[in-house]
Amino acid sequence: MFSREIGIDLGTANTLVFLKNKGIIKKEASVVAVDTKKDVILAVGEQAKEMIGRTPGSIIAVRPLRDGVIADFDIAAVMLKYFISQAPKSMFFIKPRVVICVPSGVTEVERRAVEESAKQAGVGVVELIDEPMAAAIGAGLPVLEPTGSMIIDIGGGTTEVAVISLGDIVTSKSKKVAGDKFDESIISYIKRKHNLLIGERMAELLKIKLGSAVPFENNNNSEDDIFEMNIKGRDLVDGFPKSIVITSQEIREALSEPLKLVVESVKETLENTPPELSADILERGITLTGGGALLRGIDTLISEETNMPVIIAQNPLECVAIGTGEYLNFPKTQRITISKRVK
Repeated sequence: MFSREIGIDLGTANTLVFLKNKGIIKKEASVVAVDTKKDVILAVGEQAKEMIGRTPGSIIAVRPLRDGVIADFDIAAVMLKYFISQAPKSMFFIKPRVVICVPSGVTEVERRAVEESAKQAGVGVVELIDEPMAAAIGAGLPVLEPTGSMIIDIGGGTTEVAVISLGDIVTSKSKKVAGDKFDESIISYIKRKHNLLIGERMAELLKIKLGSAVPFENNNNSEDDIFEMNIKGRDLVDGFPKSIVITSQEIREALSEPLKLVVESVKETLENTPPELSADILERGITLTGGGALLRGIDTLISEETNMPVIIAQNPLECVAIGTGEYLNFPKTQRITISKRVK
């Protein structure tokens, strides 16, 4: 009763920390800036993200997670320790109990890497919960009932598609196509079509400002929507800085291939769903969470391709973190079903 209980959405792009009885207390970019000469950590989170692409040779901005799994063990442990330290300390110095979400498709080795990083960060008890399950709980779906609920969580590194019933995942698909791949597709498209090299941050900005899954006229446009944008980069012909205008139609074209893969994952999952649960999903609809859910028209695209209603969850960016926090309140008998404790 005196220990801290923390839920962590350890994402490829962002990490959110949920403290029991407090809610989300921290939301930062999953980036760490390291001085390689002095072997010291300079910054973690948003401050480190600002350094991406702008550091001298001796300083590197590292993203310790790639495609939803830990790519740099030591840096991941440092980042986890920083985020856990943001929660108020226990007066009895008891190590915190932490629930961390992981993609449903990770291997046992990758699960252990997450657990070891948490242990190295000073955690007492570590429990892992599948990302689509956490997203479904955070979105308010009836995961413990004998009814089918379908969730699509499009994060930074992976897209998680799952059908859930009676506190367990019936069928799922985890694909390493999500926000990062969207950005890479935009960079490749502009490089190929305009001979212009842009950075990750510019690609992300284009995705947010101009990105859409269907033509703009099919979206519920707002007054803030723009249809073209002036961008700067390096000309690959002469090597000089160059400015060009990019349209929303070009960005939609750039995103078409990764979006096609996302839709394929949804269709494959539906094909493997038992008929009784398919009927439940048709009645209830498919729920979208994660940063990718904010891409204009993605709900329309998935709905058109599956002939099913698609609903974007409230606070899609926070659903997974909220789900890990809600899970902390579940009775122990239900936790065993929903999470996978690493032995």
